[in-house]
Amino acid sequence: MAWLILVVAGLLEVGWAIGLKYTDGFTKPIPSLLPVLGIAVSMFLLAVAARTIPIGTAYAVWVGIGACGTAILGIVLLGEPAGAARLFFLALLIAAIIGLKATAT
Repeated sequence: MAWLILVVAGLLEVGWAIGLKYTDGFTKPIPSLLPVLGIAVSMFLLAVAARTIPIGTAYAVWVGIGACGTAILGIVLLGEPAGAARLFFLALLIAAIIGLKATAT
């Protein structure tokens, strides 16, 4: 269950990070409120998952899901570049996340 909670926390991190794009520097109230709520819930879920999963592993997986998901959505939704090198390193990041999960005690 802790791993599922951690994945949800990571997906919320993707949501708030992408949401920052729409805050216009926190000048728009509603678009600004959503990322703030998202990060609060995401960090809370990270803390819950870290009760069971070692914090080094939990934090690295949380950040990895957030970074990878945000980069992918940046490519898909925001038209960011998707060069071969960038996709290669995203694949390495995914491999690292899987490796951390596979070696967690």
